[in-house]
Amino acid sequence: MSGGNSLQLQDAVNDICPWSGKPVSADSLTLYRGSVVGFCNTGCRDKFAKAVSDFDQALLQHERSGKD
Repeated sequence: MSGGNSLQLQDAVNDICPWSGKPVSADSLTLYRGSVVGFCNTGCRDKFAKAVSDFDQALLQHERSGKD
């Protein structure tokens, strides 16, 4: 995931921030699994990035442990 100026607001798959319920902002976009996702501010965007990273790490550890 990455924020950046190359992402465009009109390409976002959402117009409401999934964390706050507020409208998304052009300076708070990220790329997630090939789609542009918008957030109301960079704090919400960064919180999303951390949550996804933490979840991905937990899944990787689970797969390595061989648990179902």
